[in-house]
Amino acid sequence: MKDKILNTASDLFMNYGFKSVTMDDIAHKMGISKKTIYQHYANKTKLVEATTLHTFNMISSGINGICALNKNPIDEIFEIKIFVMNFLKDEKTSPQYQLQKYYPKLFTTLNKKQFEVMDTCVKENLSRGLAQKLYRDSIDIDFISILYFHNMVSLKNQELFSNKQFPISSLMDNYLEYHLRGICTPKGLEVLNTIIDNK
Repeated sequence: MKDKILNTASDLFMNYGFKSVTMDDIAHKMGISKKTIYQHYANKTKLVEATTLHTFNMISSGINGICALNKNPIDEIFEIKIFVMNFLKDEKTSPQYQLQKYYPKLFTTLNKKQFEVMDTCVKENLSRGLAQKLYRDSIDIDFISILYFHNMVSLKNQELFSNKQFPISSLMDNYLEYHLRGICTPKGLEVLNTIIDNK
């Protein structure tokens, strides 16, 4: 039952947002009483915490699986983007932004975990890109990795990038192209242009 509550809550939060979904909504969706939910999760904050950590672990596992395939580093970046967007349902409710606004302590904890995972993944991607001569040998891996993470976080800031003006999927595509054009060699740009042309 605890897992069923977690999965249902995760789905509702991703579709409608942390703020608008109530414990009543979750209970109604499952056909159970709120009391049953409270037997497993003391309050909504505990449930939000559990769903965000569950989602984080699922995404991290998926990303690690993609990285383990040792694809072309440029292809890998787009594969990860597609996986994350599908998993988060294109983030139509901007869950990370809502988490920051309504649950700042949870957001800070999650942000640290995300940085640790992404930092490792991005550095490995950059190192392989350098070895394959797809990325310029003059880039500073540590600098690019930090910049990449914080720019990704900024893309989810609704005050900067409104969903109405910048749909998240196209926003991510535009950022990835911007990022890659800044670090690619001519050989890497050929790969990037092929990916863009094939979309």
